[in-house]
Amino acid sequence: MGEQRELPLFPLNTVLFPGMTLALHIFEERYKTMIGRCIENEQPFGVVLMRAGEEVGSGDRSIYNIGTTAHITQVERLADEQLNILSLGYQRFQIQRVHHEEPYLVGVVTDFPLMDAEHPQVRKSKDSLTPLLQRYMTILATIGKVEAPITSLPDDAETLAFLAAIILRTPMADKQALLNIPDLPSLLRTERHLLLREAQILKLMLDSEMRWRRDPKIFSEN
Repeated sequence: MGEQRELPLFPLNTVLFPGMTLALHIFEERYKTMIGRCIENEQPFGVVLMRAGEEVGSGDRSIYNIGTTAHITQVERLADEQLNILSLGYQRFQIQRVHHEEPYLVGVVTDFPLMDAEHPQVRKSKDSLTPLLQRYMTILATIGKVEAPITSLPDDAETLAFLAAIILRTPMADKQALLNIPDLPSLLRTERHLLLREAQILKLMLDSEMRWRRDPKIFSEN
């Protein structure tokens, strides 16, 4: 276990990955206090996914224990001390315990870096994932889910793995499962399976839409 440190936590209905941008509108008093302190002290906060059906602040059972630090990159100050902020995901952490000594939730956390980055399988898995991710983005662009596919993907395997996690249009539970994976070879392997599955689903949706456009009677109830 690495060195423990305290980190203010922001439970959200989203999963933040390293390299991912996150825009937030800060209006609750406890989070105005928290983000204000982060800005003043130039420190990050931690983004964690809320568990379905749980109330924020009910303890560590209300959130998942793996999250990502968010560094504030832009601040827009609004009326009533409300804020619009832009943040960037930086590194994964694991919550060891939480406390409520502040108006907001604070976690005692340790770093949770991806293990086995130099494993011999990484390069092969990265090379296999790259065309799948490119194809998946092309399908997304075709159906209007993204403006345009990225023409050049990163050569670094860890950067590519987190980019794939960001781009995948899967439920938050799936994204949290990706964030929880401890090592890079397993993350790349899991993303390969997800990309194959999701690309097939999107292709079926696209084919159905094209058939409907050619002959709307295909899907008529009559």
